[in-house]
Amino acid sequence: MYNITIAGTGYVGLSNAVLLAQYNTVTALDIVQDKVDLINNQKSPIADSEIEEFLITKDLNLNATTDQHEAIQDADFVVISTPTNYDPEQNYFDTSTVETVVETVLSINEQALMIIKSTIPVGYTEELRQKYNTNNIIFSPEFLREGKALYDNLYPSRIIVGEQSKRAETFASLLVQGAEKVDIPTLFTNSTEAEAIKLFANTYLAMRVSFFNELDNYAEINGLDTGQIIEGVSLDPRIGNHYNNPSFGYGGYCLPKDTKQLLANFEDVPNSLITAIVESNRTRKEHIADRIMLNEPSVVGIYRLTMKTDSDNFRQSAIQGVISRLRARGVEIVVHEPSLEQREFEGLKVMNNFDQFKNYADVIVANRLSDELNEVFDKVYTRDIFIRD
Repeated sequence: MYNITIAGTGYVGLSNAVLLAQYNTVTALDIVQDKVDLINNQKSPIADSEIEEFLITKDLNLNATTDQHEAIQDADFVVISTPTNYDPEQNYFDTSTVETVVETVLSINEQALMIIKSTIPVGYTEELRQKYNTNNIIFSPEFLREGKALYDNLYPSRIIVGEQSKRAETFASLLVQGAEKVDIPTLFTNSTEAEAIKLFANTYLAMRVSFFNELDNYAEINGLDTGQIIEGVSLDPRIGNHYNNPSFGYGGYCLPKDTKQLLANFEDVPNSLITAIVESNRTRKEHIADRIMLNEPSVVGIYRLTMKTDSDNFRQSAIQGVISRLRARGVEIVVHEPSLEQREFEGLKVMNNFDQFKNYADVIVANRLSDELNEVFDKVYTRDIFIRD
């Protein structure tokens, strides 16, 4: 049993905390007292059914705190899972939160091994090691879905640790120990290669999303049945029936920033495809806005701001890109988002009485469908062909 500190309690941090607290002493460190209080009361601050269930039903050795010294002083491992948003002006992730944690750990417990699980630029771990004159920093990428983060840790596609060492094997064994899947593929690489794996994997997924969205552009404009085309294409076993349901574009915590960061890393490297993936996402949102405006609506209702079903994440959701384009065209926009308590979101009226919302809007725009839209389906604009994801 090890003492493990998790810095940051978003999807990555909290799912790892719950996973590891089954067999280790885990302290979740966050700067937001409300999140800490929820965790200590066995309630999840994020929408994730498995996390919610484990907090209530499992005997977890998990405590949350805002006290850095309490969290770090006895830690064997410190897992860093703080947010790293992409800064378009710098063409670089904002890694300030990661460096703050590193500096704090070095000032309190320099013997602790730091495992970065935040998404970072290629080459960043090695830069940190040199900057702080320490070898106690390893990168280990996460491959999680919003709303299914703990499930994806319990049944991981693979575990990758960016160091070839005994201590890397020890940390990987803790992830395996907490998982329910057996025979998990585990790979030990160099730190920079591990960083590249994360960005290239997510950019490939973004490419797949973009491909099926552009297929849908073609079918919609030409009056073809998108579902039939995708079903026929996806029956090819080399392509498969996944990541193929059209949407308003890729979004969420990872894909937008990871694709832009990878493109920035390609600044001095010949490329066409990586650039096209980023540009395709912009084009898709323009197309969606154009199709909505063909209805000449006076009022557009936005049904949910969340990125996908069973998620509570608004950040970088594709619908927000569509909203900004509709606003530029001067149309009135109202929002139905039950997870918002306020009556306004970024200058838009929030109407969480669904009956009021559905009667007020001329067109209801939904990235993903829900049963409550059935009664007003003639008003709905969506590209959710398979009603999933």
